Amino acid sequence: MTLAMLLPYRPVLGQPVLRRLLPGLATSALGDGLALVAVTWLALQLAPDGQRGTWTAFAVAAYTLPGAAGTVLLGRWLGGRSGAQLAGWDATVRAAALGAIPVAHLAGVLDVGLYVALLAVSSLLHPWGSAGRFTLVAELLPQRHHLAANALLGVFGQAATIVGPPLAGLLIAWVGAVWVIAVDAASFAVLAVSYRLVVRDREAAAVRDRAAPAGAGPSRTSGFRIIARDRSLLGLLSLSFAFFFLFGPFYVAMPVHVTDDLRASAGTLAAYYTAFGVGSLLGGLLTGHLRGWPLRTTLAGIVALFGAALLPLGLGAPIVLSLPAFALAGLVWAPYQPTATALFQRRAGTVDLPRVLAANGAVTVLAVPLGTMLGGPATALLGARPTLLACAVTILALGLVAATAAARPGPAAQSTERTGPAGPHDPQTTGPHDQPGPHDPPARVDVPDRVRPGAT
Repeated sequence: MTLAMLLPYRPVLGQPVLRRLLPGLATSALGDGLALVAVTWLALQLAPDGQRGTWTAFAVAAYTLPGAAGTVLLGRWLGGRSGAQLAGWDATVRAAALGAIPVAHLAGVLDVGLYVALLAVSSLLHPWGSAGRFTLVAELLPQRHHLAANALLGVFGQAATIVGPPLAGLLIAWVGAVWVIAVDAASFAVLAVSYRLVVRDREAAAVRDRAAPAGAGPSRTSGFRIIARDRSLLGLLSLSFAFFFLFGPFYVAMPVHVTDDLRASAGTLAAYYTAFGVGSLLGGLLTGHLRGWPLRTTLAGIVALFGAALLPLGLGAPIVLSLPAFALAGLVWAPYQPTATALFQRRAGTVDLPRVLAANGAVTVLAVPLGTMLGGPATALLGARPTLLACAVTILALGLVAATAAARPGPAAQSTERTGPAGPHDPQTTGPHDQPGPHDPPARVDVPDRVRPGAT
């Protein structure tokens, strides 16, 4: 890794609060990487004979989907909170709920029903926690550094998906899956303490500044209403949902394609996923260098290129061609979420940003499972390889349509030509650390649809 590749991330690493939070964020990302294997493995161990597939599906769904309900049900109470509060509370809930699993095991009361229920509790605040992390980025850093910060947070997760599963396999063989869940819980406890220690004083001031009269809090669905009023954000949310939904069938069709069409082993399937993960890690590191690119056009290009990279799989190309193509798909995939989040950060002020990002997370977290559910009947009806080809072609077409819309002048395109009605020093759109420093260029608000090059 060269110094030039790390150059866009220097301002992020130099921000005092973020620099002290990064170890906790990296630790919790590793915990989630371990959970990719441990959650399903423990479900298999706890489920009754003949019901293992059903309960494993329930466990995977419980670890992600309840957050969509939490976004709506808890919006009135959480919508006005600061980024650090939301992220800290999410880490605390996840640590407590996941930590209750080994405690219940020691007490001899852990069964598969209680296990799934605790997983569901652990994910209840997850969209709010994710929204809080990226809101904190917007509060702490000038706009030109948002993309690099978003990408750095994504790199932790991408690295964890490479390191976490094999490490989890070793730990499961050594101490058992329930204790790998305990390690995951401990990783979120570290993150919760990090938020508590690092941002305590800052949050006390932020709460006083944000205090609102009783009864004036946001409604449960205010994040969705904010998105619905902004054609640019509504278009972005629609693109993200369609993109993730169309990728969902791959989780069903890909293993069937490897076993039935290629007549290959589980090791071959693992090689594909490892190649995708390595590509994603490299793509995440490169994302910070896209800061001069128009965000909407970049997102459309990512979707189109991702669909094109999947075509070799759908066309039945030999492994020697389809494997590097899948790695290229991972490289293209990685910049999507940081770029989409940067566009949200530009369109919504920091007061509205947690609600907007939580609403976005609630919708997109449903997209892949719904697409995966479609993948079952599609694979049974069409076959694995035709399903992969249909998804690749549809994703490519989606990207081309989005690119056409981004290039065409209109209300949606024009809406991203500014951050909003407030000026650069308005407290709704500018955090306390967004004020120009002695080495920063003069603040500008005329081209927020692209990440402006700035001094690093």
